[in-house]
Amino acid sequence: MNDDILTERSLSILDRLQSLRHMDAPTHGGRVLSYVYDSGLAELDELAARAIRIMQPVNGLDPTTFPSVAAMERDIVEFSRRMLHGDDPEIVGTVTSGGTESCLLAVKTARDLWRAAGGTGVPRLLAPVTVHAAFHKAADYFGLDLDLVSVGQDGRVDPAHLVARFGPDVALVVVSAPAYPHASFDPVAPVAAAAREAGISCHVDACIGGWVLPWWGDDVPEWDFSVVGVTSISADLHKYGYAPKGVSVLLHRGRDRQRAQFFAATRWPGYPVVNSTMLGSKSAASLAAAWAIIQRLGVEGLASLTAQSRRATDALRGIIDSVDGLRVVGDPVGPLFAVASDDSVPAARRVDPHHWADRVRARGWLLQLQPGLMQPDGSRLPHTTHVTVTPVTESVVGDLGAALIAGADQVRGVAPISPESAAAVAQQLGGLGDPERARPLDSESALAALSGAGLASESGALPEQMAPILALMQALPAPVTERLLVELIARLSEPGAAG
Repeated sequence: MNDDILTERSLSILDRLQSLRHMDAPTHGGRVLSYVYDSGLAELDELAARAIRIMQPVNGLDPTTFPSVAAMERDIVEFSRRMLHGDDPEIVGTVTSGGTESCLLAVKTARDLWRAAGGTGVPRLLAPVTVHAAFHKAADYFGLDLDLVSVGQDGRVDPAHLVARFGPDVALVVVSAPAYPHASFDPVAPVAAAAREAGISCHVDACIGGWVLPWWGDDVPEWDFSVVGVTSISADLHKYGYAPKGVSVLLHRGRDRQRAQFFAATRWPGYPVVNSTMLGSKSAASLAAAWAIIQRLGVEGLASLTAQSRRATDALRGIIDSVDGLRVVGDPVGPLFAVASDDSVPAARRVDPHHWADRVRARGWLLQLQPGLMQPDGSRLPHTTHVTVTPVTESVVGDLGAALIAGADQVRGVAPISPESAAAVAQQLGGLGDPERARPLDSESALAALSGAGLASESGALPEQMAPILALMQALPAPVTERLLVELIARLSEPGAAG
């Protein structure tokens, strides 16, 4: 940046922006083990920043006016399809604004193709319960019934249970490589084969795995376009492609399939509108940054960073295995995993993963708390703590491992917050814990409930310990929890909110 052309007022604005950034969790250095994907290479940050600056004024809406947009997108799609064994020219794709948009477009495309093939009524979106929440959003936005299939305690779904739910109303079956909550690897090959035979679209959500699994090792099951029944794949460049938020790629098997993703409009007096994604006008900045990083890293660079992530993941899993009272859930694939209490040991030796995460956070490391879930078959998945590993983690494994061990030592034998105590608090919130008595919440009632639960304060600060909050949220009916969380997030950005 050239400070010489900035006025004092502009410089003071940038100072204010920098002070706002100090409010955030650190995005570099491996302290946050979710949300951010730190390569540990300062060169990539600077390369991305300069690429963004070059493309800053460009509108990605119209590649006929800005051919650079199409050129970069072609290169990214070409690299992606080769990476995912999509050498067939019929494998085509689009760069999107992130994993959520990729997932939404995959669902919209499948729904429209289902309708075009004669489907009537409300289509179904079929997936394991571990499928990403983006597919809940897609079903809600596009009017599909979400049919979720229970998984085992290891997070894995039985392919027979998915296939048994096939029917003429299924527009799309989704499998994950891997699923985010536990890094469980869905049985892509058998599900895709059965879907192909049944004439059902099969999407692989590889938003988190797509740019790391190709170099993870020979122990990864088949999951990409090498599996004939796979009709589309989503893979996020802003995860293990190390690009800034937000940029993803959505690939389809077949040009006609991909064309169903587009929107076009000429029945108005303005310019012809042709959109490959949900956005119209859009920045080309993240696209340019992703393009530049791929050009810089190439296959060798991505493989090297993946090797770092794998070494760090193996080391951290080894540390968890050595901690009395904790366990890694299932058999995770890729640079992420979930940690649960080890119920095979006596209660006095168990470590509650949420209490543990709070203690590790107090030591400067941010882990992600995940609630338990009652499944459609009546079984319950345990509450866990999620860990996402990036290449930079390898450089801090020693300090992080010490914090993980010390945090566990602090809370070993401390009982998890009981459902009964959380439910009692829920009942105090005007009966919100009782579906029969729960009333629709307006904004003020929701705020009052948040305040009563200790989630809202005049300062705007969240509680330091999140375990009680997660327990309360599990005790409340899901619609109530979702309404309260909407109010919480909406209030954070309202004018007048503390900050």
